[in-house]
Amino acid sequence: MRNFKNWVWLLLFGSLWGIVEVVVGGALLKDNMPYASVMLAAWAFLVLAVGRGVLNKPGTSTLIAVFAVLFKLANVAPFFCHLLGIFSLGLVFDIFSTLLMRGERKVFYRNSLSGVLSAYGGYALFALVITYLVRYEYWIAGGLPKVLHHIFVSGSFAALLAVMVVPLGFWIGVNGGVLAERRPRWTYAGTVAALVFLWTLGKVAG
Repeated sequence: MRNFKNWVWLLLFGSLWGIVEVVVGGALLKDNMPYASVMLAAWAFLVLAVGRGVLNKPGTSTLIAVFAVLFKLANVAPFFCHLLGIFSLGLVFDIFSTLLMRGERKVFYRNSLSGVLSAYGGYALFALVITYLVRYEYWIAGGLPKVLHHIFVSGSFAALLAVMVVPLGFWIGVNGGVLAERRPRWTYAGTVAALVFLWTLGKVAG
């Protein structure tokens, strides 16, 4: 039963990430907002950090990213570069949070460093894969300057936000998880209700 509840938690965090990608991401894309990925990355890191605070186990952040990808894929037309961006952030955050956030609940700098490294690593993984492996035309046209700009300019903005967002999210997750354990039935019911709401909203907004 506990494992099932953990899966529900992960689905909730993935859905919270996904709904912002669908609603806010769609609006930013429509308006061609500069550095839209940075704003979305800040929310992603907050959700990932909260999730890590609740379930601090290797693989959980990647699963949250997978659920976010599935949420977006189910509710809007697929932009595979966006889906790759989501997965890249989740995967890299998983690696660094596993290395740096293992039970270190009160060590601010470790959480911040995890966010910074995840920002640069996630942006680098995405840019290199989309350009040189997937060979997406838009990125090929920009070439190496576009790749470097994405990593070191957009990635730096995301890293600056991650310095504060990741420790905050982890703190929320740790303390929220403790409170949830005190009232498991109400927490589980609220989580299921939130999932129904988010997926319904995703369908409407998409």
